Amino acid sequence: MSCSRPPPLVRASLKSLFIRRPRAGQHPSHSSPRKIRYNAHHVQLRSASTTAAIASSTPPVRDARSLLTRLKNLLLGTSIGLTVILGYYYVTDTRASVHEWLVIPCLRYFYPDAEDAHEFGNRALKALYSFGLHPRERGLDDAKGDLAMEVWGHLLQNPVGTSAGGIEEFRMPEEGTPANIKGFVQIDKHCDIPDALLAAGPAVIEIGGVTPQAQEGNPKPRVWRIPSQKALINRYGLNSNGADHVAVRLRQRVREYAYHMGWGIDEEAELRILDGEAGVPPGSLQQGRLLAVQIAKNKWTVDTDIEMVKKDYVYCVDALARYADVVVVNVSSPNTPGLRGLQKVEPLTDILTAVVAAARKVKRKTPPKVMVKVSPDEDCDNDVKGICDAVWDSGVDGVVVGNTTKKRPDPTPSAYLSTHEQRLLLEQGGYSGPQTFAHTVALVKRYRTMLDEGAYPRNNDNNDSEPIPPPFTSIPSPLETPAATHPPTTDAEIDASVARDKEHIKPPIPEAKAESTSQSIFRIPERNNPLNLSSSSPSPDPSVPDPTAPSPSSPSPSSSSKPHTHPPAPPNHPSSSSSSAPDRKVIFATGGITTGAQAVEVLAAGADVAQVYTALVYGGIGTVSKIKEEMRGELRKRQQKG
Repeated sequence: MSCSRPPPLVRASLKSLFIRRPRAGQHPSHSSPRKIRYNAHHVQLRSASTTAAIASSTPPVRDARSLLTRLKNLLLGTSIGLTVILGYYYVTDTRASVHEWLVIPCLRYFYPDAEDAHEFGNRALKALYSFGLHPRERGLDDAKGDLAMEVWGHLLQNPVGTSAGGIEEFRMPEEGTPANIKGFVQIDKHCDIPDALLAAGPAVIEIGGVTPQAQEGNPKPRVWRIPSQKALINRYGLNSNGADHVAVRLRQRVREYAYHMGWGIDEEAELRILDGEAGVPPGSLQQGRLLAVQIAKNKWTVDTDIEMVKKDYVYCVDALARYADVVVVNVSSPNTPGLRGLQKVEPLTDILTAVVAAARKVKRKTPPKVMVKVSPDEDCDNDVKGICDAVWDSGVDGVVVGNTTKKRPDPTPSAYLSTHEQRLLLEQGGYSGPQTFAHTVALVKRYRTMLDEGAYPRNNDNNDSEPIPPPFTSIPSPLETPAATHPPTTDAEIDASVARDKEHIKPPIPEAKAESTSQSIFRIPERNNPLNLSSSSPSPDPSVPDPTAPSPSSPSPSSSSKPHTHPPAPPNHPSSSSSSAPDRKVIFATGGITTGAQAVEVLAAGADVAQVYTALVYGGIGTVSKIKEEMRGELRKRQQKG
């Protein structure tokens, strides 16, 4: 029998069987293959048996391994995909706790300077928004309408907003200090992230303050955190890129919106958006939202030269007002020399009159509203009354009550104030934090009272109007007769009034009870409810009786059957013969609002919108969503108790 060379497959099998594998720790070169001795007969037998074994066992093993590998890859890919999708929805939800307990501590660790952290946060939020990865408020909680609030005919989705602050100080820089026109003051100083802020859930955002010309701020550091108090102290210095710079960004935003609507990107398309053809406010570009722009004078404008000061404010109005829903006139910066002196009645009236006149000339169908931002430190009765008089005389639409304060409130007793924080409290600048909330509520109540009292004209020559009741008060019943222009004083009048009420008031029907439970807690007064102003509103169901309607036997209230929407004016008041009434002044409250319970309290005190700023620094981008959820819980508690 002749010897034949084994096939390659057999040789490989034999080699794998007889070659010694190196032991653990032994170099491969130290191992030598064993000598293979075989004869022709053995090779033939070994070749046949080995070939049969390989042919019978190898393909199933390979198929099993391939199937197992495919299953592992499928499971791994599915897990990675689900993790990415769920992680995306979690991280981009403002309600995620990671924004408060991870992002904020990391920013404070890597950026000890508060302004640097804020600057990085704005850049990151702007970049995330451009890729659609920004945090946003998910869900349809606002669509329920339980927090809806009507302001100037706009039905806001909720009464929470973000404040632009106006918390700057001007200090002359030392000689040789280079000009550095940058710095991110407040939340959105230069209109970098308005849409990203709106996506976080507030109904009102305020950008600025913006000055006519670009100007630098104070040298850094100029803002400090007080972590134990969750407060801030800053003296930015009204650093601004100028009104023209911000106007370019606002115009680009409007034209991009027109382009996505399919109207083009030219001036004509822009005008169509500003005239309201898109059905959204021209500033926020979103239903149920408003965008406010805060304006201020340049630091080199002499405050005693009122004409120059007016030119500064009017310049900002001409550049920015057509792209805003609200223009906020800042005369309350706590540290800018002479700025708070503009809150005196005469100069303030002149400035606000000029701003209102300029706003009404804006090139669009509906002019923006004008508000004035006042200082919390000007809190004596004469100061508050003078500001309210200026508001009514100039035609301003509302007041932003609150700002940072020069005062240093007492620290929270339960918090430990370190030695370092005690030194920071000695820094010059405006203080903001939860400790200022009690003063804000008290100030809101005083402004609401005096603004509503200002509805009575102080002279009979050029004002012919009725007073406006404060919010959340009952509207007089249509059962009231014209003779009842003053409350009953004698026992006989009181008894007659009680008897008349018992005779005419009907018990509530089941339909009325069901309707009352579905209404929002923040009831929109009839005088401001846009639904009642539309001629297309559905007529009441005749099958359901009106519980407030007088019985047929009751005396007719007046020559007109229309119910009163304002309390009657005194008999000697000139407005008693006039049916027109002035618009109620709107109040935005800012200062120390950090929780939903505080927001509810300040709204009940007379404010229309509760603005937050410092709370965002410590609570992160999900602060607004958290406050609104707490408001709903607080309102449910009050409803159950009531």
